Amino acid sequence: MLAIIETPSGQVRINLNEPLDISMPLRPGAKGANAWWAKPFSAEPVVMGDFVGSVARGGPVNFLDVRINPHGNGTHTECVGHISIEPYTINQALKRFFFTAELISIYPVRLDNGDCVIYREQIEKKLNGKRPEALILRTLPNDGLKKLMQYSGTNPAYLHHDALGYLADIGVQHFLLDLPSVDREQDEGKLKGHHAFWRYPGPKVRLQATITELIYADGAILDGAYMLNLQIASFEIDASPSKPVLYKIG
Repeated sequence: MLAIIETPSGQVRINLNEPLDISMPLRPGAKGANAWWAKPFSAEPVVMGDFVGSVARGGPVNFLDVRINPHGNGTHTECVGHISIEPYTINQALKRFFFTAELISIYPVRLDNGDCVIYREQIEKKLNGKRPEALILRTLPNDGLKKLMQYSGTNPAYLHHDALGYLADIGVQHFLLDLPSVDREQDEGKLKGHHAFWRYPGPKVRLQATITELIYADGAILDGAYMLNLQIASFEIDASPSKPVLYKIG
């Protein structure tokens, strides 16, 4: 099934039958990526009197209570409401769902203190003048262990806040990466990268901009230009579990 989409730079053609899912599946228990010491994702049958919400346990249907922390359990998309005093939700922020996108891969720079940091100059070099609506950053090395990683207390790689300011300057509205945060795990609550990307606080706060964390882009998905379909649940909070899907342009 082919689709032709009008973009700011002209028409592009994509094959809707060939999606490239870069989200992580959520599995109950410690079977998926987790961060921020969040309790693992869980899904348990509802039990009410004689009713059990599990066909395997004799019930008529599967009927589960789900517990999730969007920021700590797997792929999620967040908006400026994550850091703002004013209430603002991801459902308010994301009103379009298809965007021109560029996928790039970068090795973080290891510092003497053990931190691994991605800098503006690295991103600028990879983009080489391109200004996509969405940028997907894959860190290297890249392997399937990212889908199982327990990040809490490990000081994962992060971005220098100047890199996030640069993305805002060139008009990147949606930034996706395979790390638990754009900021250092322990940064005294400053979250300089989040603030730089959303330009919050200030008169030019970017209410429609989003950050998606804990994606996984398989190595078979090559760097380059794509169309991104960014799917969320209609949560009226600052973040939602999400399912970013790429489509080759051609």
